[in-house]
Amino acid sequence: MHMKKLVPVLAGVLVTAAMPASAATKTQSITVTATVAGNCVVGAQSLSFGSYDGSAALTSSGDVSVRCSNGTPYTVLLSSGGGTFAQRLLGNGGSNSLQYNLYTSSAYSTIWGDGSASTGTLGGTGSGMSASKVKTHTIYGQLPNSAANQDAPAGSYSDSIVVTVSY
Repeated sequence: MHMKKLVPVLAGVLVTAAMPASAATKTQSITVTATVAGNCVVGAQSLSFGSYDGSAALTSSGDVSVRCSNGTPYTVLLSSGGGTFAQRLLGNGGSNSLQYNLYTSSAYSTIWGDGSASTGTLGGTGSGMSASKVKTHTIYGQLPNSAANQDAPAGSYSDSIVVTVSY
């Protein structure tokens, strides 16, 4: 009979031994950080004057699109291309050229350049890198009806302008 009493007691001891003991715990907080770097993305449309026949000046325009990190100030600069800021030139691959220039407004009073040689620049402050935050700046081009342009031989003329965003 002692055996019948010992089995339930022994079973209770085994169940109690199988239960985990209460564990102590410790916690530690970590810091998670990130830095938003100033960044800008630029895109530019080509500008075409079309066909010049020597009878009238031509104008055209194209857009420069800029997206910059929120709060990042930027400046848009244009290179002088194949000529100088005072007189940009469209070339035909030989010695022939057409005179033209690029301006910061439709008044054609300030040549758009890099800020040197009395040229102007345009700029702004970024409001974010998402596509909806793009800022657009228009380049205004003018091909004058000058004697030099009137004497240019027929053909295709082009120039390459580098658009730079400084931020």
